[in-house]
Amino acid sequence: MQAEAGASAPVVIRSHLRLTRRGRVVFTTLAALPIVAGALVFAVNGGGAVAGDAAQQGATFDYVSVPPGESLWTLAEDLAPQADPRDVVAAFIELNQLETSQVQAGQRLAIPAGY
Repeated sequence: MQAEAGASAPVVIRSHLRLTRRGRVVFTTLAALPIVAGALVFAVNGGGAVAGDAAQQGATFDYVSVPPGESLWTLAEDLAPQADPRDVVAAFIELNQLETSQVQAGQRLAIPAGY
């Protein structure tokens, strides 16, 4: 049998690239790094958010509007005269996520029901 005049034999290309044991280890490590990094980021950031939400879920709040001329310190002394005002002011700042202890007249603040 003779081959037809326009048909060509399939060309087979063989690669001489072979991964050694060390190459497979390096390739696997490089492929796994993004997965490990993502898991670490999730573990570090995700855990803090869950803990913060869980700590405030059972808490109840009262709300108060800041009267003119009042500060967090005077509010702390009025609302919790038996407690250290520094601790009460710190609790107000944390609960209301304030950047400073400065408040404006008419500003509405959440106060823990215990005060």
